[in-house]
Amino acid sequence: MQAYGPYIYKTVYAVLQSPHDAEDVTQETLLQIYRSLPNYRMDGLKTWITRIAVNKAIDFKRSRARRPEQFIDDDGLDRKETSFAGEGMLAAMPAPAAESVAIRQEELRQVQAKVKEMPDQYRRVVTAFYIEEKTYEQIAAETGLALKSVESKLYRARSWMKRHWRKEDFE
Repeated sequence: MQAYGPYIYKTVYAVLQSPHDAEDVTQETLLQIYRSLPNYRMDGLKTWITRIAVNKAIDFKRSRARRPEQFIDDDGLDRKETSFAGEGMLAAMPAPAAESVAIRQEELRQVQAKVKEMPDQYRRVVTAFYIEEKTYEQIAAETGLALKSVESKLYRARSWMKRHWRKEDFE
């Protein structure tokens, strides 16, 4: 526990992104490791521990997604959030905060401005692939290029971006 506890916590936290949940799942992981030690085959202890931790974190995330969220109403009573037929999963999801929407829009605006600076030969395939989310096949059909040409143009466009763009340009 002392040797691998912090490592397991970091691994679980990377999946869950919640300190409280990561602590709980770390405890469950340590118990599972202890229970599973008789089955350990003496090859790659850290890999084995990591696999158990990641699986526990994923299981926790799935079980959390299946359970409806609980919230405390104004009268102080616990109530389950429910969605009605036809509303789907989006009804149970909280609306994004106005700040995060504004940040996302600003990031998108910055990316679009940078894409406009690209040479025309790259801009078309980058826009089609990353912004319009088209497949290589769709891009090839629309532009009249061979499939391999689309692949090579995207590869060259990525190389161009690495040479000409800096991380600071997007902050």
